[in-house]
Amino acid sequence: MFTKDFQIVRAKYDKFKQINRFVELVAQGVKDEGADTIRILDFGCGKSYLTFILYYYFAVRRGMKTEIIGYDLKADVVARCNEIAARYGYDGLRFEVADVTRDTLADTKIDMVVTLHACDTATDYALAYAINRKVKHIFSVPCCQHEVNLSIRKGGELDLLLEHGIIKERVCALLTDSIRAAVLEGAGYAVDVIEFVDFEHSPKNLMLRAVHTGKKRSGSREKAEALREQYGFKQSLLELIPKE
Repeated sequence: MFTKDFQIVRAKYDKFKQINRFVELVAQGVKDEGADTIRILDFGCGKSYLTFILYYYFAVRRGMKTEIIGYDLKADVVARCNEIAARYGYDGLRFEVADVTRDTLADTKIDMVVTLHACDTATDYALAYAINRKVKHIFSVPCCQHEVNLSIRKGGELDLLLEHGIIKERVCALLTDSIRAAVLEGAGYAVDVIEFVDFEHSPKNLMLRAVHTGKKRSGSREKAEALREQYGFKQSLLELIPKE
């Protein structure tokens, strides 16, 4: 993302803003914790700009014993990232080829799950992984929420919002993230939905920031399930995490 004289490449400026802000939010989220070790999973890591910077932040800047695993579908990208990690001597950073919707993932204690624009239901599978293991910290910026948009039908007071394609798309994206927040709250997480970066840097600019407290909030999930029943849509996280 930088030139040889450490100027930001113009074409990478939006990506720089996203990653810089993501790390700022992570730093704020863990600033009061006294742990000297951390284990993080990055779902849908892609070229792993974020993954490398997170590793640098925790391992180098904070001096913590750090382990990060990045999962992605593309074998060539994973191989390239492993090569770069080895070149920098980042022994606690590794990348694996995996389909997060099907494959067996890390079966060990994880402290944090991150996703930056994991596409469509990949975000739901990452959140389900975190919920099932009671991962303490979740930082998730969703992307490409097609599932509800493709399955929703008219059925009530919100029908007006489904009349026009662009409005329907945005409503369904917001509905998806609202449902994800509700499921997390019902599973014992304190959740914030925040603006991640300004819209000019990414139209997918909402972050779900969650901390496991064990205190389950009642009511939110029931409202989400009532909407699903009324409008007939499919939403993966509701299905992946059964109501207790």
